[in-house]
Amino acid sequence: MHILDIVQNAIRAQASLIEIRITEDLKRNVFEVLLKDNGKGMDNELLTHVADPYITTRTTRKVGLGIPLLKHSAEQANGYIKVHSEQNIGTTILATFQHDHMDRPPLGDCAGTIVLLASANPEIDFKYIHSVNDKSYTFDTREVKEVLDDVKISNPKIRGMLKEMISENLNEIYVV
Repeated sequence: MHILDIVQNAIRAQASLIEIRITEDLKRNVFEVLLKDNGKGMDNELLTHVADPYITTRTTRKVGLGIPLLKHSAEQANGYIKVHSEQNIGTTILATFQHDHMDRPPLGDCAGTIVLLASANPEIDFKYIHSVNDKSYTFDTREVKEVLDDVKISNPKIRGMLKEMISENLNEIYVV
């Protein structure tokens, strides 16, 4: 849910490319989530208050909980977040967690999340990289769109095939 929430911020910031990188280093006992976009970015004033839930650029409500909740989750699992942003360049958020910490939130359905994001936002390109120790899998909607040609990524049959493909590749990187 943290990933979805932060990606929604990137979408509202008019990003055309969003990178989601998950790194699991079992040897170092580290779990990292990196979210990077090429959206509007934040000015220094907003950046200094980014973890304050009562500071938001949204006009539909007076609170913004995405980054504060991610920060809280990371800190609960012996981790931290770093946020770097430049106006008109984009934003990068790195959240680290102790991999085996009992308070680390579960990863959830990554394949479903990526397919949902890509099919609901076909005008945005998504790059998803998931690494477990020395194995890695990359899914890039730019490559998928090129192969699909005129078939939409939001087509239900394509969504099902993509979810299955991502799931199978993720299962392979978890094999010891």
